[in-house]
Amino acid sequence: MQLTHDLELFPVYTVTQLLFRDVKNATELRKMAVNGEIKGALINPSMVVDAFQILVAANKAVHLHKIGKMKTRSLYSEIIFNLSPTNNISEAFKRFGISDSDSAVHIVLVHNKEETLNIDDIISKVDGQQIAVDQVSDLTDAAKIKKLYKVAPQEEKCGSLLDAVVCRMATKDVA
Repeated sequence: MQLTHDLELFPVYTVTQLLFRDVKNATELRKMAVNGEIKGALINPSMVVDAFQILVAANKAVHLHKIGKMKTRSLYSEIIFNLSPTNNISEAFKRFGISDSDSAVHIVLVHNKEETLNIDDIISKVDGQQIAVDQVSDLTDAAKIKKLYKVAPQEEKCGSLLDAVVCRMATKDVA
């Protein structure tokens, strides 16, 4: 159900992803995240093509956290910001964070391997059905993603939508 990956460049860190649909308490979850009761990034899965996209954002966030160059206040807000193709933080939260009306949520947790992570505690806070993270593409709004990332039809002929999205995420800081 959940997906856990060790970060190759930061081997002491692990990224765990959880995916839920038919969520009835998005408002409460968002408030819990803002208040620090949920230590994780709550992402709108309609803007996620694949779990790899989340791993790229989390890896970049951990890197920037380690070198003290984050543009946001927390590691989890940095993950949400890193998903965006623009440098506008509030726009990133609007497009990639969950809103009160969302019925699905993708939760991303970054933790030290030595820390004990109580995933059951986080799962119990979500009033919804947990599904396998690899089913995130079932919740993807490809048209919205193509528009936001400005993916041209010609680009899709030589690569995937995931390739286009990850390329833009990786290069948004390059001037």
